[in-house]
Parts: sequence; structure tokens; C-alpha cells
Amino acid sequence: MWWFCLILVLAHCQLQGGEGVESLSTIGVNWGSIASHPMDPPIVVNMLKDNGIKKVKLFDTDSWTVSAFSGTDIEVMVGIPNDQLKKLAKDKDKAEDWVKHNVSKHMRDGGVNIRYVSVGNEPFLKSYNDSFIGVTLPAMQNVKRAIEKAGFGDKIKVTSALNADVYESTSNKPSDGSFRKDVYDLMKDIVKFLHENKSPFLVNIYPFLSLYQNADFPEDYAFFDGNSKSTDDKNAHYTNMFDANLDTLVWSLKKIGYPNLTIAIGEIGWPTDGDKNANEKNAKRFYQGYLKKVANKKGTPLLPKPVNTYLFSLFDENQKSIAPGNFERHWGIFREDGKPKFPIDFSGKGEDKMPIGAKGVRYQEKKWCVLKKNADKKAMQDSLSYACAGGDCTSLGPCCSCHNLDSAGNASYAFNQYFQINDQSVEACDFNGLATIVSQDPSKGTCYFPIAIVSNANTLTPILLIGFIFLFTTIL
Repeated sequence: MWWFCLILVLAHCQLQGGEGVESLSTIGVNWGSIASHPMDPPIVVNMLKDNGIKKVKLFDTDSWTVSAFSGTDIEVMVGIPNDQLKKLAKDKDKAEDWVKHNVSKHMRDGGVNIRYVSVGNEPFLKSYNDSFIGVTLPAMQNVKRAIEKAGFGDKIKVTSALNADVYESTSNKPSDGSFRKDVYDLMKDIVKFLHENKSPFLVNIYPFLSLYQNADFPEDYAFFDGNSKSTDDKNAHYTNMFDANLDTLVWSLKKIGYPNLTIAIGEIGWPTDGDKNANEKNAKRFYQGYLKKVANKKGTPLLPKPVNTYLFSLFDENQKSIAPGNFERHWGIFREDGKPKFPIDFSGKGEDKMPIGAKGVRYQEKKWCVLKKNADKKAMQDSLSYACAGGDCTSLGPCCSCHNLDSAGNASYAFNQYFQINDQSVEACDFNGLATIVSQDPSKGTCYFPIAIVSNANTLTPILLIGFIFLFTTIL
């Protein structure tokens, strides 16, 4: 009976969304799910509604995720992963099949407000070694044709999320901006495609990365509060890196004959862990400055009005690649369980308030895996390395949130991460007899020891859940 009551409460939480609060109309969020325990889509959609967020950008077309937006007025951008570009570029029929199964069924049958399709995600990164150079534009063209054939050409725009490194300036002045030489001709063709189809140029800009990659980068120039030394370029005055970077793109577009192409920001944000500059204080400062700038309807010197922007990201993702840096798993405004990390006012009014967290989240038991008190510390290094290989230890290390732990604390943190990722399995808390399961929270200071949530992999079958929801609504 108690389990039945729990299901009824969960169903009620998923069916009842908040009335929502005010947020900026040009602001949306990225929602990625490269996590061991991703949030259930109905809970996330209600959280977006509670915070008044009306735009969301997805990185794929997971059916449960997309269908969760059915009946809402939230604008959805779906993504096509890079590993699908080749087949869509070579075969028009496959592009039509993709549209049929990932767009049409949600638009016609589900009432999902899909407005954009992003073909590929940063496909021209230099680290990809030209893998997607020849397939991105043909894939965009085939998907566009398929969308038109399906009857949605006037509603859905096709674009591609591009990293800001597709353009550059040899002098760091925006007016010297130009598209990268190795993709120059391709970018001209893509821009022409976007212009002809009235689609936006979608660009990801990260002031944090400029600070991370360059020890001499002036820290204040990454923020928007005017504390940095300004730079001037052809009568334009720049007080922050974002404005200068975006205007470098504007100049690059001007030079190939498209000065008025619509631009949108696909990703912008600030991580909260994994690096000395990645913390909640800096994240709050960054978002507060950017949202205030947007609320005041301030753009850049060359783009005076704010552009549509997708903040990165909604949640932390504990299984993202950390090749770029340990901070990659900590871009979330919310933790993996939907709890907010720092105050952020999506209305841009600058109010010092926490956003509304996820409701209806179910946690696993209040148990943690830690190092035994009398464990042989000399024998723990191999076990710690093993735990970090299968878990997430990016919060350990200098200047990170768990820097205050000693060697025993580091082992406990690593053990618990492995334990939680493996659904609190008893076998996942052994480590050659060094570990034990406890019921007292070992979190210390800024170091947070998480408890895994119950994700969709642990829930009842969809048929049973639908049945319970139907029964609950009937009772009501």
C-alpha cells in the first residue's frame, strides 16, 4: 500500500506543474543527460515551467525526453549527434526517416513545439581532425528538405551548433575577425544556407575557457560588471570578452557578405567545480551580469539588442568526457538531483534568490560508502584509483570543492562516488575490505557526498506507471 501511495504522489508531482515565474523571453537552457542517473523528463519539464523557462536545447531526440514537452508552450531545439551526420548526408531517405521518427511524430501526434534542429554539435573542432568537414552541410541540406517534405518548413529552422573557434582574429580585435582558413569556404556555404532558409547562426561562446586556457587573460574581462580594463576597436568600446567575441563573428559575417544574418548563442555558462576559477561564486557573478545585461536590452556594439541565448547547462553530468578539463562535469546551474547550486534570477532583475529546484525526485537510501576507520592507508591508493576510474573524482584536487579533505577523506569520496554510480550495490563498497557502508552523511564543508537518485532505469515499467497515473486522475 505504501508503494502505491508513493506512485500516486509521484504521478501527482509529474502532472502538476507550477504556474511559473517570470523569466527573460530570449533566455533558454541546454539540457544534457550524460549522467549515470539522468533526471526523469516529466520532472525536468515541470522544473522548467516552475522557473518560467520557455526555451530548451537538447542534444539528441530521445523519445521520452521530447514527448515530455507535449502540450507545453516551451520551444524545443533538438540535436543530431555528430556520429549520425554521415548517414544523413549520404542518404536522403534516411534523412526523411529521421524526420518522420524524431520530428513529425512529436509535432503531429504529441503537440511538441519543435522550432529548431541543430545538425551536429561543434563538428569543426580541430580535435576532430576534419572528420565532419564533408558531411555537416550535406546533412543540413537533406534534413531541411525532409522537414519541408513533411510540411514543417515554415515552422522548423535547421542550423548547426558551432564552436566560436570557427572564426578568429589575429590581433584580438573584432574588426580583424575572419573565418578560420581551413573551413573558410565551407563556412561561406553554410552561412549562405542559413541566410537562404532564414535560420540563425548558432554559436557557443565561453569566456570561462578563455580564462582557463590563458594564464595571462585578465580575469575581470570574462565577466560583465565593468571592472575590467576596456579595449577599443574602430570606435567600439569593449568591457568584456563576450561582446568582443560576438562582434568578431559579426565582422567575419560582414566580410563574406552577410552583415545581417541572425545570430543565436547556443551555449554560454560558467562551471562550479574542477578548476580554480570554477566555483559557485564566479558562476553567480557571471550569470547575474549576463542576465542583467539582457534584461536591460543591451547587446554588443555591433548587435545593440540581445540575441536568443541558451545557458549551459541545466544539470551537472558526471559521465561527460573530462579531456578538456575536470570542470566539464560541473556546468550545471542545478546538481544532478535538481537542487540549485547558487542564486540566479532568470528575470534578470538581479534578485538574490535561489531558482526553484526539481520536485518529485526520488533518492536511493541514505547510505554512503567510506573508508574504514582502521583501514591500511598504504593499501588504499590502488583502490582509490580504481574508484575514480569508475566514478567521478573531479571535485578532488587543489582549489576544488573537496580540496579540504585529507588522504582518507579523498578515498572515502572516491569510494562513495563509485558506490552511488553503481546504485549502492553492496559489492560496489568493498575495495579489498577497505570500505564500509554508513548511514551518517560524511559531507564536510564545501565537499558534498551525493546520494544517487532513482532514475528511469529503476522505475516501474511505463505501462504500469501510466495505469497508476490514469487511476489517480480518475480518483481526482
